[in-house]
Amino acid sequence: MAIRIRSQFHAGGRVRTMAELAGVIAMLSWKLAVESIKRMREAKFDIDLGQPYFDYVCESMAFHAHLADRVAFAKLEPAQRGEFTTALARRMAEAIEDNADMLLTTREPGACRRHFLEVFNASGVDYAEYGYDQGGDKIGGPDFGFRRAFAARVRESMPEKDKNWVYDQVMEIETPEGVKALEKTLAGLFGGSEAPVRRKREGMSGE
Repeated sequence: MAIRIRSQFHAGGRVRTMAELAGVIAMLSWKLAVESIKRMREAKFDIDLGQPYFDYVCESMAFHAHLADRVAFAKLEPAQRGEFTTALARRMAEAIEDNADMLLTTREPGACRRHFLEVFNASGVDYAEYGYDQGGDKIGGPDFGFRRAFAARVRESMPEKDKNWVYDQVMEIETPEGVKALEKTLAGLFGGSEAPVRRKREGMSGE
């Protein structure tokens, strides 16, 4: 059954669109990715400005998008969920394109946007077989395989000296921090008290 539309969907007496809700999550994801880089650097991981920074932001935001999609799958009607997740991927891509100057020194217009959508779609294939616990646990919603798949994708762009240590940092610190913030915000947007709706999950594409 559909969830009851709660006041969090409304702003100024009107119903918020799925695109507006997606915009809230996209901006939160950007902030979470930047904060995560700060923690990674404090932990002595080398994530330099330029391509390493860009790669990490793209992977983190794509991961956040798929986490948000799992929550949307449980809380929204299929049409709403599809509209939300598609809008979210596009809003994230726009945020990365708008901030391209701080991510990469040289880039073709539109290249950052296209690259993010490619990362979003490719990572969705990697994450598709793993579960998400809507009830949450001490670590967070995504199961072990989900978290490990994210860490493996991050590992690909890390320097050799960091590759052996990145799993623990990403799975035990970076993922829980992001999950906690995303779930809290999504609960406010979607409403957090309704029971999940059980449906067969389908993949999403940003294009």
